[in-house]
Amino acid sequence: MHELSVAQALVEQIDGIVRAHGAEAAASFRVRIGPLSGVVPELLAAAFGLAAAGSAAAQATMELLEAPVRVRCQTCGAETGAAMNRLLCGACGDWHTQLISGDELILESVELRMPVTAAQ
Repeated sequence: MHELSVAQALVEQIDGIVRAHGAEAAASFRVRIGPLSGVVPELLAAAFGLAAAGSAAAQATMELLEAPVRVRCQTCGAETGAAMNRLLCGACGDWHTQLISGDELILESVELRMPVTAAQ
């Protein structure tokens, strides 16, 4: 299950962001996953709990967003949605397309929990 290594990489990124901003921990984060990324969202969510144990992301809430599969037609120039296993142009039906979305795995945002400072 390579989702565990992906989860570990996410934890490293989140921990780095927490340190860089002087935060106590991550409160929540959002990940955009395309169906062609090779990552199963449910397995990533399950693996994240293991990978995040003891880290600044351990109590963070994970939001997973699905990225749509989109292609750009090299024949007519249209940008349309496509099926995972059928990357045809939705406008003209041609198979000469370029994938523009659907294979990504992106850490989109991290909400931080900042330390409480005493008022002077």
